[in-house]
Amino acid sequence: LQTARAFAEGLASGELLLRAQASLAVLLQGYALGVVAALLLTSAAVSTQIGRDLLATLVAMFNPLPAIALLPLALLWFGLGRGSLVFVIVHSVLWPLSLATFAGFQAVPETLRMAGRNYGLSGFRFVLQILVPAALPAILSGLKIGWAFAWRTLIAAELIFGVSTSSGGLGWFIFENRNLLDIPAVFAGLLTVIVIGLIVENLIFRTIERNTVQKWGTQS
Repeated sequence: LQTARAFAEGLASGELLLRAQASLAVLLQGYALGVVAALLLTSAAVSTQIGRDLLATLVAMFNPLPAIALLPLALLWFGLGRGSLVFVIVHSVLWPLSLATFAGFQAVPETLRMAGRNYGLSGFRFVLQILVPAALPAILSGLKIGWAFAWRTLIAAELIFGVSTSSGGLGWFIFENRNLLDIPAVFAGLLTVIVIGLIVENLIFRTIERNTVQKWGTQS
């Protein structure tokens, strides 16, 4: 009841909404950059042997490395601010999405590949018009995994940024209220993180799946 009351008060005052907006603005920027980088990397991987070797090497090096572990380097390179947060978010999105996308590309039937080549498609056009639609179920899985990694990385990074700066999103809200021993507000911040995750999963990703892979019959 205390958590529900703190959550309602945070929504009524607008503080939780402002903190959530600040977090999501940074998250969307890093997430978009990670998606673009993953698409370019996997496009190179399916086009050339050098690209495949590069992807395999980079994934083996960086995928096991937690994004939050790179935050000290990000602070040195980009300073205190949005740049450091975006950097660790891109890292958290890039590798799982690249793995899922490349696996989906490899599973595309050879008949579809031959059809694309017969239409004269090659390079990036071949990837966008043939491989991406055929591998969309795997790509969507990678997008969901990347979103989850990015969301929790951002909250963790904001908890650390809260020590150094007075600005921040939901992570700083949780850290600040923990220092004030306002436990209901801490749980209200955690509840907001969960609610946003549920909204993204059930409204955004499920809507995309329903209107693409399920509609096209590539996923039951």
